[in-house]
Amino acid sequence: MIPAVVLFCALLGGMFGGRVRATEVDRSQDADVKESLRLLTKVYAVVEENYADPVDPDKAIYNGAIPGMVRTLDPHSNFVDPKSFQVLREERKGRYYGVGMTIQQRGGKTLVGTPFPGSPAYKAGLRPGDIIVRVDSTSTEGLTTQGIVDLLKGPKGTTVHVYAAREGAANPLEFVIVRDEIPRPSVDQAFEIRPGIGYIHMASFSETTSRDLTKALRQLDPKSLKGLILDLRGNPGGLLSEAVNVADMFLAKGQVIVSHHGRTSGKKVYAAEHGNGGLEYPLVVLINGESASASEIVAGAIQDHDRGLVVGETSFGKGLVQNEYPLNENTGLLLTIAKYYTPSGRLIQRQFSGKSLYDYYYYHGDDNEKDPSAKQPREVKTTDSGRTVFGGGGIAPDEKVTPPVLNAFQRRMEFRYTAFFGFAKYYLAAHNTITRNFEVDDGVLGEFRRFLAEKKVEYTEDDLQQNMEYVRRRIKQELFVFIFGKPDGDRLALDYDPQVLKAIELLPRAKALASNAHRVVAQRLP
Repeated sequence: MIPAVVLFCALLGGMFGGRVRATEVDRSQDADVKESLRLLTKVYAVVEENYADPVDPDKAIYNGAIPGMVRTLDPHSNFVDPKSFQVLREERKGRYYGVGMTIQQRGGKTLVGTPFPGSPAYKAGLRPGDIIVRVDSTSTEGLTTQGIVDLLKGPKGTTVHVYAAREGAANPLEFVIVRDEIPRPSVDQAFEIRPGIGYIHMASFSETTSRDLTKALRQLDPKSLKGLILDLRGNPGGLLSEAVNVADMFLAKGQVIVSHHGRTSGKKVYAAEHGNGGLEYPLVVLINGESASASEIVAGAIQDHDRGLVVGETSFGKGLVQNEYPLNENTGLLLTIAKYYTPSGRLIQRQFSGKSLYDYYYYHGDDNEKDPSAKQPREVKTTDSGRTVFGGGGIAPDEKVTPPVLNAFQRRMEFRYTAFFGFAKYYLAAHNTITRNFEVDDGVLGEFRRFLAEKKVEYTEDDLQQNMEYVRRRIKQELFVFIFGKPDGDRLALDYDPQVLKAIELLPRAKALASNAHRVVAQRLP
């Protein structure tokens, strides 16, 4: 009992100790902290001695006491256990070692989601929808997704045997895969969506992001671009340094990108050190409720300087700065030390007090009645050209565009029966592959009808006729994901994406906005 209690005190003492010294509290406050630590130690001792079952010290401390204490501060301060610490390092570095695919749980089975193009899993021939039944000598039955991921990961150059059941195959197929370094490119899409108009999707902000973006822009030839759409939808953020580097590529040298300051940390201002070199093609940034942190820094800087238009939905509103404090080799504390502010002085962070973690993460946005922050007064600031913008609740778009709402038939196809994913497996079991000029003709639709009947999916012919464009598009998209990879499937979907289509339409307005901002700023100069 004693060693666990000593460890508990040491951890808590280390956390609070730095805080006490940093703030130079008086003796009465110091006594309060010591009394709180004594009380915590006493509670643990009573639990360990009297609880009905044996107490696991690691579980009680690492999963209970420390995270519980940290969560009372804010939603983003967090204790990082060894497994989470490893994931955090991989996300920052933008790479890991394994086979290179996503997996998912459906109906109690573990399915291959998407093999990454060019990865060992992709080269070995694994397909989306393959059911993983065994990894080496270990059955996947009863294992969690994370447990299977742990089996698939391993040192570079080592071999793993994956056994997978496939539609149309009598027995599980064996795939012999040599593990390799799996890059996670933060820029996963970069192409001309229209002649002269570039499209770049940025999935995260890792150590490689600015290099990935430089490569993508070079590929698009920024000197000849008539416009660029930077898609940050679903981007949860990442490294501050990379957010600054990305914004630097679009702004003029010297323009402020972001600042942060807190109770014990002085104000730190980040400005563009290199600038865009005069390449000021029209720019539209796409965001939604899953765009957070570093994404909001970039979107906020571009919006405040009127460099481009922000389109889509209000971003998440994560504007707290975490510093990492290692506790030992494999654990750490992510502690909020400051808050982010856009160039105009807007606070990015939205309100989090008075709500549960669930409500904070899943109910947000200025249209959601369950979000108290949506009804609170917002701070008012102005952009370089004098446009009004609001702070304290994420980044609100200049042009709000919401994604289409699925009708009852479409929801049934997507969620209840996963009809298109299942049909892709069914179709490829009979046809094996498709070419890039594949189209969903009447023959394919006939097979789709037979599949729905076989799976007892209820629908009417009127349902099918009224949603024919949607059905053709989704069948083709899912088949492209199976054969050519997720980026190709996603690229097909962009042709029907209302937010992307609006962004293309607004490029002339984005150009006019930037030109006007230049004039207004020039007029202010002495």
